[in-house]
Order: sequence, then C-alpha cells, then structure tokens
Amino acid sequence: MRAGFYSIDWIDNAGIPSSERIIPELQQMNVGDFVPMTPDGKNGMWVKDAEIHTYILWWDKKGNSTWLWQLSPLDDKHTRLITRLRVLYDWTMPWVLYYLLQEVGDIVMMRKCMLGIRRRVEKIITVTG
Repeated sequence: MRAGFYSIDWIDNAGIPSSERIIPELQQMNVGDFVPMTPDGKNGMWVKDAEIHTYILWWDKKGNSTWLWQLSPLDDKHTRLITRLRVLYDWTMPWVLYYLLQEVGDIVMMRKCMLGIRRRVEKIITVTG
C-alpha cells in the first residue's frame, strides 16, 4: 500500500498504521495503474485519469464505481481537497446491507481521513516553513 487512508487503520488498513511521511519512489501513478486499497494488495481500483497536483480518478474497470480526489486552489495559501465516491448499487441481498453500512460508515471514515491528511499537511508546512 502506498500510504493508507489516514482514517481508522484497524478498519481501513488491517491495523497497519497509515504513513506519516511521503515516500518519493511511490508517488508516480499513471493511467491504467492498479492501486491496491487493502494491505494484501488484492483489492483496489485502477487509475482512470489524473493530472498531477490537480486530481486523480480511480475506477473499478466495470463502470460500477469511481473515486475522485481533487485539489482546488482557493488562493495562493489555501487549497481545498474534495473527494467523491460514486457507486452503482446492487440492491440484492446481502449487498444491500453492505451498502447501507458503507454509506453510514463512510461519513465517519472520510471525516477521519480528511483530518488525518490535514494534520500531516500542517506538520509538513510547520517543518518546511
């Protein structure tokens, strides 16, 4: 895994702590690359599109889900990070239960993720001035 999800690691990352530092050799992603999203590397998404320092769009290669991360500059000192997950639900059992749990859990997990990213960015800004 490149970094983790900066969220609740025992849920998102099988207990492996999310990275606290940037690993330069893991920063390159290209369209078509598989990005593992579980520590065992078996589950993940593919890079569908990306623009360095602007956005990355992952997808499942089936068209059932996409996940966008986008940086939107607000001014020369502030940037907003936006993430959007879109899923085409399979409303048959037992999937419907999973999706309902995912919807509620994602609110908590994404808030923790964003706070984790913010803490790391602020730490970098403090160190580098």
